[in-house]
Amino acid sequence: MKAIQLKAYGQPTENIGVVEINDISTIDNDEVVIEVLYSPVNPSDLLLMQGTYPVQPKLPAVIGQEGVGRVVSVGSSVTTTKSGDMVTIPFGTFAWSEKVVAKAAGLVVLPPNVDLQQAAMLSINPPTAVLLLEEFVSLNSGDWIVLNAANASVSHAIIAVAKSKGIKTLGIVRRKEAVDAALKAGADVVLVEAENTVAEAKKATNNAEIKLGLDAVGGKATNTIAEILSNEGRLVSYAMMSREPINVSQIGLIFRRIQIHGFYMYLPYYVPRLKNAILQSVQLLAQGKLNVPVAKIYPPEKVREAIQHTIDGGKVLLQFNS
Repeated sequence: MKAIQLKAYGQPTENIGVVEINDISTIDNDEVVIEVLYSPVNPSDLLLMQGTYPVQPKLPAVIGQEGVGRVVSVGSSVTTTKSGDMVTIPFGTFAWSEKVVAKAAGLVVLPPNVDLQQAAMLSINPPTAVLLLEEFVSLNSGDWIVLNAANASVSHAIIAVAKSKGIKTLGIVRRKEAVDAALKAGADVVLVEAENTVAEAKKATNNAEIKLGLDAVGGKATNTIAEILSNEGRLVSYAMMSREPINVSQIGLIFRRIQIHGFYMYLPYYVPRLKNAILQSVQLLAQGKLNVPVAKIYPPEKVREAIQHTIDGGKVLLQFNS
């Protein structure tokens, strides 16, 4: 069967390609075989290909960290799913293959008529959004949060989850052209990073107390978030789009007691919370409240083009089966 395999760490588009691997012949009693339908190319996949991600499989290896598929075979002791069910590909199962094997206990069975392309993006960004909004600050309907990279796919999920809880979102982007994307995602206010961003943020939110700031960029952009936060606010760094160390003034830390946290949802502390976060995300998807625009769908043979498209900007999916 076809699979996309990484042969060496380094430049993402140079060491990846389609290979033929052995079909799945046997599974354990508690496992299932899933026919993969769609899988996205995520920033974390790029980091894995470069060798800078915490997960580094022994190469050559199939990769791809999330997706959606159809159960085609179940082990003799499996009672939680059956052949024909649509399920998310669970954490720890690399998805870029026509078929994969997974433990049944980690599966989330999707409701009928769910948008499968959107469901393919359900296992990373939406539960990340749920946990970011629940684990650090107690937020109520009407509260504000601030986030940067507000046009990014993960921000679409954060904004959608926040909106479902009645939480208002102040988004910051780095380019004027990105404002519309963040507004279409549902952000209440979107500002372009500039020298006056902090003042504009306070004006736009009527000097609201903002207790939670979410930083996906790093560098000087982190300090913008810190300065917008109210005293004793929580600043959470969960991605590193700029690849620069976070830059936060000591004034915020010393005199306003801003607290900085890191977040990676596959740490042992968060893993037990993942399934519930994914189930919340499934409900939002079924209600039509999660929608990430898909720029293009690629066959496995064009994985290099799909990766380059992701690097250049835009959410893409790989389609393995129909």
